[in-house]
Amino acid sequence: MNSTEPLCEIKGVYHEFPQPSGSTQRVLQDVSLRILPNEVVALLGPSGCGKSTVLRIFAGLIRPTRGEVLYHGQPLTGLNPGVGIVFQSFALYPWMTVTQNVEAVLEAARMSPAEVADRASKAIRVVGLAGFEEAYPRELSGGMKQRVGMARAFSLNPEMLFMDEPFSQVDALTAESLRAEAIDIWAAKDTNPSSILMVSHDIKEVVYMADRIVVLGAHPGVVRTILENTLPRPRDYRSAGLLQLVDKLHDIITGHEMPDAAPAAASLPGVKVFEPIPAVGTSEVVGLIEFLDARGGKQELFRIASETDREFGTVINVVKAAELLDLVDTPKRMVELAADGARLVKASPEERKSIWREQLLKLGLFQEVRDALERAPSHEVSREFVLETIAMQMPAENYEHTFDTLVRWGRFGDLFAYDEATEVLSKQ
Repeated sequence: MNSTEPLCEIKGVYHEFPQPSGSTQRVLQDVSLRILPNEVVALLGPSGCGKSTVLRIFAGLIRPTRGEVLYHGQPLTGLNPGVGIVFQSFALYPWMTVTQNVEAVLEAARMSPAEVADRASKAIRVVGLAGFEEAYPRELSGGMKQRVGMARAFSLNPEMLFMDEPFSQVDALTAESLRAEAIDIWAAKDTNPSSILMVSHDIKEVVYMADRIVVLGAHPGVVRTILENTLPRPRDYRSAGLLQLVDKLHDIITGHEMPDAAPAAASLPGVKVFEPIPAVGTSEVVGLIEFLDARGGKQELFRIASETDREFGTVINVVKAAELLDLVDTPKRMVELAADGARLVKASPEERKSIWREQLLKLGLFQEVRDALERAPSHEVSREFVLETIAMQMPAENYEHTFDTLVRWGRFGDLFAYDEATEVLSKQ
């Protein structure tokens, strides 16, 4: 096959999930991507950017709302026949042995008993589980369970191996070993898989494994940039080249998610800006402020993620929420306590509420709700009114998620009360 002809491809893909209210939430917008022969492609980005949705669309597990999905140049109908998948959660049958778990997918593919036994045995040896054929999942470590998942995928001799955060449930040393083994198996060019598509939130992991790194943005998911990784293999996590590329990706992601420059409209007098509100709890923001205070008032963004053992995209959302409230500043890759953040961390519980309320009233949406409560004769407004305001002023946002966050933040600052039974907000 010509190496420039894609194994599979998505073109102009949009995807929306239905909401309980009957509305839809757009998770992907105009995403186009190719998987070529003999390459490892990684999808990297914050929580909610649609990484796993892209993988599932390629696999045929999800049909996109709009756009094309092609396999060898032909429209894909149903499951992608060239794909084996390794899941994050292992997805093993607890009542089956290692051998039976691997054989189950081969039997589903209607192979003969002899071929089922032969393929299962070979796949189990390839992933280093020889001697554990009769063990049950409860008797295996997390790393061994994931090896069973890999054996199951490899047994199908797939043209492409799809991996959805496959190493996030195992310890760091086991993950390092499994990555190396997956690359070794892929690099044996006389056997499949020809290519790997992986989803990850670990920047070092994708730099170690991938030839192309697709950085996605969120709300809705879009392709921000595609970075070619030309580092020679085998790769060393401590090499200068790998660390430089890790730093470059840090800067790309930080630049997209937390730009140093404020939006231009924010500086225009008399203009009420309706800033998107990250779906983050008040305790997470206060926890970040306390974390920074305990470390002298500043810390590098990526060390915060590492030290708190939180997913990188989640940490970015918490930092964005704190920055939106003027509690932190984010010069380059640092997160620093702002004056109001330092004031909040030293305050009593009641004083914290007052400071939080002050910060909320710097934001357009909270100003709008406060003004509506002031104007209303009863000093009450309905949930429906606020939802309509959000939908009108922030059409790209999920208005129900934004409403929920607005209520949590507003209650914490005693800005207003909300009665779930009557769905009414009232002035405090």
